[in-house]
Amino acid sequence: MNRSTVLASLTSLLLIMSPAFAVLLTGPSGKDTNPEKPPRRLEKTEAEWKLALTPEQFIVTRKQGTERPFSSPLASNHEHGIYRCVCCHEPLFSSDTKFESGTGWPSFYTPLRKNVIKDIRDTSHGMVRTEVQCAICDAHLGHVFDDGPAPTGLRYCMNGLALEFVKK
Repeated sequence: MNRSTVLASLTSLLLIMSPAFAVLLTGPSGKDTNPEKPPRRLEKTEAEWKLALTPEQFIVTRKQGTERPFSSPLASNHEHGIYRCVCCHEPLFSSDTKFESGTGWPSFYTPLRKNVIKDIRDTSHGMVRTEVQCAICDAHLGHVFDDGPAPTGLRYCMNGLALEFVKK
Protein backbone atom coordinates (compact mmCIF):
# COMPACT_ATOMS: atom_id res chain seq x y z
CA MET A 1 0.00 0.00 0.00
CA ASN A 2 1.41 3.38 -0.94
CA ARG A 3 1.21 6.54 1.15
CA SER A 4 -1.72 8.13 -0.72
CA THR A 5 -3.80 4.94 -0.38
CA VAL A 6 -3.14 4.85 3.37
CA LEU A 7 -4.11 8.51 3.71
CA ALA A 8 -7.28 8.00 1.68
CA SER A 9 -8.24 5.01 3.85
CA LEU A 10 -7.63 6.93 7.08
CA THR A 11 -9.62 9.91 5.79
CA SER A 12 -12.55 7.65 4.86
CA LEU A 13 -12.42 5.98 8.27
CA LEU A 14 -12.39 9.35 10.06
CA LEU A 15 -15.35 10.60 8.01
CA ILE A 16 -17.32 7.47 8.82
CA MET A 17 -16.43 7.58 12.52
CA SER A 18 -16.80 11.36 13.06
CA PRO A 19 -20.53 11.24 13.96
CA ALA A 20 -19.81 8.54 16.55
CA PHE A 21 -16.97 10.60 18.03
CA ALA A 22 -19.18 13.68 18.08
CA VAL A 23 -21.81 11.82 20.12
CA LEU A 24 -19.13 10.55 22.50
CA LEU A 25 -17.73 14.05 23.00
CA THR A 26 -20.95 16.06 23.08
CA GLY A 27 -23.67 13.58 23.98
CA PRO A 28 -26.69 12.65 21.86
CA SER A 29 -28.13 16.17 22.03
CA GLY A 30 -25.06 17.59 20.27
CA LYS A 31 -24.40 19.90 23.21
CA ASP A 32 -21.17 19.77 25.16
CA THR A 33 -21.67 17.54 28.20
CA ASN A 34 -18.66 18.93 30.11
CA PRO A 35 -19.96 21.80 32.28
CA GLU A 36 -16.42 22.60 33.44
CA LYS A 37 -15.19 23.42 29.93
CA PRO A 38 -15.41 27.13 29.03
CA PRO A 39 -18.25 27.66 26.54
CA ARG A 40 -16.09 29.59 24.07
CA ARG A 41 -12.82 31.46 23.65
CA LEU A 42 -12.16 35.08 22.63
CA GLU A 43 -8.71 36.39 21.77
CA LYS A 44 -7.76 39.83 20.48
CA THR A 45 -4.53 41.71 19.98
CA GLU A 46 -3.56 44.45 22.39
CA ALA A 47 -4.43 47.02 19.70
CA GLU A 48 -7.90 45.47 19.27
CA TRP A 49 -8.50 45.57 23.04
CA LYS A 50 -7.43 49.23 23.15
CA LEU A 51 -10.03 50.04 20.49
CA ALA A 52 -12.79 48.04 22.21
CA LEU A 53 -12.29 49.32 25.78
CA THR A 54 -12.00 52.66 27.54
CA PRO A 55 -8.45 53.48 28.69
CA GLU A 56 -9.46 52.71 32.29
CA GLN A 57 -11.06 49.37 31.36
CA PHE A 58 -7.96 48.47 29.35
CA ILE A 59 -5.61 49.17 32.27
CA VAL A 60 -7.71 47.10 34.68
CA THR A 61 -8.62 44.14 32.45
CA ARG A 62 -5.60 43.80 30.17
CA LYS A 63 -2.79 45.17 32.41
CA GLN A 64 -3.98 43.76 35.78
CA GLY A 65 -4.78 47.20 37.18
CA THR A 66 -7.04 47.97 40.11
CA GLU A 67 -9.60 50.75 40.32
CA ARG A 68 -9.81 52.94 43.41
CA PRO A 69 -12.13 51.54 46.10
CA PHE A 70 -15.64 53.05 46.14
CA SER A 71 -15.10 54.53 42.65
CA SER A 72 -17.44 52.14 40.82
CA PRO A 73 -21.21 52.58 40.96
CA LEU A 74 -21.45 48.78 40.73
CA ALA A 75 -20.08 48.47 44.27
CA SER A 76 -23.33 49.89 45.66
CA ASN A 77 -25.66 48.55 42.96
CA HIS A 78 -28.62 46.69 44.48
CA GLU A 79 -30.64 45.99 41.33
CA HIS A 80 -31.46 42.45 40.22
CA GLY A 81 -29.48 41.22 37.22
CA ILE A 82 -26.30 39.72 35.83
CA TYR A 83 -22.74 41.01 35.91
CA ARG A 84 -20.86 40.26 32.69
CA CYS A 85 -17.22 40.56 31.62
CA VAL A 86 -16.78 44.00 30.04
CA CYS A 87 -14.40 42.52 27.44
CA CYS A 88 -16.30 39.50 26.10
CA HIS A 89 -19.76 40.00 27.68
CA GLU A 90 -19.73 36.52 29.25
CA PRO A 91 -22.15 36.30 32.22
CA LEU A 92 -19.99 35.88 35.34
CA PHE A 93 -21.92 36.73 38.50
CA SER A 94 -25.53 37.11 39.62
CA SER A 95 -26.89 39.86 41.83
CA ASP A 96 -28.27 36.97 43.92
CA THR A 97 -24.72 36.21 45.11
CA LYS A 98 -23.59 39.83 45.55
CA PHE A 99 -23.01 41.12 49.07
CA GLU A 100 -21.76 44.24 50.82
CA SER A 101 -18.18 43.51 51.81
CA GLY A 102 -17.33 47.06 52.89
CA THR A 103 -14.21 46.97 50.72
CA GLY A 104 -15.41 49.39 48.05
CA TRP A 105 -15.49 46.85 45.23
CA PRO A 106 -18.38 44.70 43.97
CA SER A 107 -18.18 41.43 45.91
CA PHE A 108 -19.78 38.04 45.24
CA TYR A 109 -19.61 34.73 47.07
CA THR A 110 -19.71 32.55 43.94
CA PRO A 111 -19.62 32.87 40.14
CA LEU A 112 -22.54 31.83 37.95
CA ARG A 113 -20.53 28.79 36.81
CA LYS A 114 -17.04 27.78 37.89
CA ASN A 115 -15.95 27.34 34.26
CA VAL A 116 -16.33 31.04 33.36
CA ILE A 117 -13.52 32.14 35.66
CA LYS A 118 -10.04 30.90 36.38
CA ASP A 119 -7.86 31.34 39.43
CA ILE A 120 -4.23 32.41 38.96
CA ARG A 121 -1.56 32.60 41.68
CA ASP A 122 -0.59 36.27 42.08
CA THR A 123 2.61 37.18 43.94
CA SER A 124 2.69 40.86 42.95
CA HIS A 125 3.05 43.69 45.47
CA GLY A 126 4.82 41.43 48.01
CA MET A 127 1.65 39.39 48.65
CA VAL A 128 0.38 35.96 47.73
CA ARG A 129 -3.18 36.24 46.42
CA THR A 130 -5.46 34.50 43.96
CA GLU A 131 -6.20 36.54 40.86
CA VAL A 132 -9.52 35.94 39.12
CA GLN A 133 -9.56 36.07 35.32
CA CYS A 134 -12.34 35.58 32.80
CA ALA A 135 -11.87 32.08 31.35
CA ILE A 136 -13.19 33.23 27.99
CA CYS A 137 -10.92 36.23 27.28
CA ASP A 138 -8.32 36.25 30.12
CA ALA A 139 -9.50 39.63 31.42
CA HIS A 140 -8.25 40.50 34.90
CA LEU A 141 -11.38 40.79 37.04
CA GLY A 142 -10.02 41.06 40.58
CA HIS A 143 -9.08 38.66 43.36
CA VAL A 144 -10.77 36.00 45.48
CA PHE A 145 -10.30 35.75 49.24
CA ASP A 146 -11.44 33.20 51.82
CA ASP A 147 -13.18 35.70 54.12
CA GLY A 148 -16.60 35.75 52.46
CA PRO A 149 -20.03 34.75 53.72
CA ALA A 150 -21.74 31.36 53.72
CA PRO A 151 -22.35 29.19 51.86
CA THR A 152 -18.92 29.34 50.16
CA GLY A 153 -16.83 31.43 52.55
CA LEU A 154 -15.36 33.16 49.49
CA ARG A 155 -15.23 36.84 48.55
CA TYR A 156 -14.80 37.47 44.85
CA CYS A 157 -13.63 41.09 45.03
CA MET A 158 -14.10 42.37 41.48
CA ASN A 159 -13.16 45.60 39.75
CA GLY A 160 -16.33 47.40 38.64
CA LEU A 161 -14.45 48.52 35.50
CA ALA A 162 -14.08 44.84 34.54
CA LEU A 163 -17.85 44.26 34.74
CA GLU A 164 -20.99 45.40 33.01
CA PHE A 165 -24.38 45.06 34.65
CA VAL A 166 -27.45 43.85 32.78
CA LYS A 167 -30.66 44.49 34.70
CA LYS A 168 -33.28 41.73 34.72
